[in-house]
Amino acid sequence: MNEATRHKHQEISRHLLTEIAAGKFAGTGRLPSELQLVKQFKVSRPTVARALRDLTENGIIERRAGSGSYLSNKTGAPAASRQIGLLIPGLGTTEIFEIICGELAGLARQSEYTLLWGGSSHPRLDQDGSRDHAREICEQFIERNVTGVFFAPFELTVGKDEINRYISDRFIEAGIPVVLLDRDLAPFPHSGHFDVVGLDNVAGGYLIADHLIRLGCQRIGFVNRPLSAPTVERRIAGAREALEHHKMEVYPNWIQNGDPQEEKFVCSVMAGKRWDALICANDLTAAQLVRTLEKNRFKVPHDVRVVGFDDAKYATLVSVPLTTIQQPCREIALVAFQTMLSRIANPTLPPRNIQLPPRLVVRESCGAYLPRRASASKR
Repeated sequence: MNEATRHKHQEISRHLLTEIAAGKFAGTGRLPSELQLVKQFKVSRPTVARALRDLTENGIIERRAGSGSYLSNKTGAPAASRQIGLLIPGLGTTEIFEIICGELAGLARQSEYTLLWGGSSHPRLDQDGSRDHAREICEQFIERNVTGVFFAPFELTVGKDEINRYISDRFIEAGIPVVLLDRDLAPFPHSGHFDVVGLDNVAGGYLIADHLIRLGCQRIGFVNRPLSAPTVERRIAGAREALEHHKMEVYPNWIQNGDPQEEKFVCSVMAGKRWDALICANDLTAAQLVRTLEKNRFKVPHDVRVVGFDDAKYATLVSVPLTTIQQPCREIALVAFQTMLSRIANPTLPPRNIQLPPRLVVRESCGAYLPRRASASKR
């Protein structure tokens, strides 16, 4: 099997795991047929068969001759004490969480737990955040007396602090253990009352800024959106640490806060061509920034180098593939699940903040293959 085919069958498996975790097949337990999956993913039948075989070998589904694929029922109907809630705003629109939640679904079934998302047929939180819907799901979990909840706090949403505080307070009152995925509730540099499992964002910010500095970049800015999560503050702190370590000037306006799709904002960032490189809070911001730059006849990386964060799938699909920091999604899921089990077993443990190491992925957008920049004194 070649590399492209292997990647595709894993993508199908992850997608199905995400839907299973969201409860999409909870009614009949039946998954789409092989033919339906072939049409949906535009792949060959052997590729679909391999994806289904992986799920079967992991005990997540079972194949019934002449009938199709079904959720495995070998563990029987789970009791309330074997149910873990999953509250992830934007699941289905965020690739990082699709992978993490898909892995969590498999880990849960192997341990004879079931993941619940609202206990209904695939409810969905919009990317901007449906606060009312989140409250409903929170109350459903409490009513069902779930064993624990995986929660990714809201970001990029007006009123995010209010809804995050409401959800966390309700779970504390109900005595339900919570493990936060990717980000804390407390603003940087503080820590909250829950376990947090995610990337070491300070190290990631340092790593990517250090890379740009070693390429000869003298003036480095950081682009983020309003209402970003505390993870972005940690990435900024890491980048600042790298600049200070190399005795580079940290300019007063080096943090550019705005919408990368707005031409007025992007043109203001590029006014005077004062930046050698722009670090973006995530790959989506970087991809949108690259598109807006190109619309305004700025070339990446020749006019400005642009880097992202997350190593999302579209990091390789933009016109200039993005240099980025890779999220260890599978490791995050594994550590988060283990953290949940230990929290369930011993609720009195102090809160833990578990940060996994980042990895730099170098592609064209950072200008690594361009001639080294002249120093500032030669300009």
